[in-house]
Amino acid sequence: MESEKPTPAPRRSSNAEHYFEHFLFGARWILAPVYLGLVGAMLILLVKFGSELWHLLSHAFSLSESEIIIGVLTLVDVALIMNLLIIIIFSGYENFVSKMDDLHSHHDRPEWMGHISFTDLKIKVIGSIVAISGIELLKSFMNVENLSDREMAWMVGIHLTFVVSGVLYAVMDRLQGKGH
Repeated sequence: MESEKPTPAPRRSSNAEHYFEHFLFGARWILAPVYLGLVGAMLILLVKFGSELWHLLSHAFSLSESEIIIGVLTLVDVALIMNLLIIIIFSGYENFVSKMDDLHSHHDRPEWMGHISFTDLKIKVIGSIVAISGIELLKSFMNVENLSDREMAWMVGIHLTFVVSGVLYAVMDRLQGKGH
């Protein structure tokens, strides 16, 4: 029968180590302005969305069907990017900076908030990139006469790279047992 090893007493850190660790822990707040900057990027995208919507509305009767479809796909593209930014801002802030404890009981709080891990975030980001890339590819196919075969091949190749990357991320996540 083996004897149990006594658990060592917790090591007492020096004052310098204590302050250094608190400094490092506080450094996470350096990310806060980054998330604020992403909110600024959302405002820029909102202006882009409004501009494109105004263009579609003001030229609705003079645009061709394919031009309208491309315009609508642009609106969907901007919306997807903004949704992705919201997920990155909220989950990044909660995972790396601070919990949004005051908002846990807010009636408008999305259910996914506080439940997206870093791995989940990576999967959502690559999924969004695939969707955005697919929309851009579809927009290009709507205007295929202005693109060379080489340009189209590169676009399809890059899109397939995103798709394969997304599948590999999901497979790795599943193999690690985190996909359940």
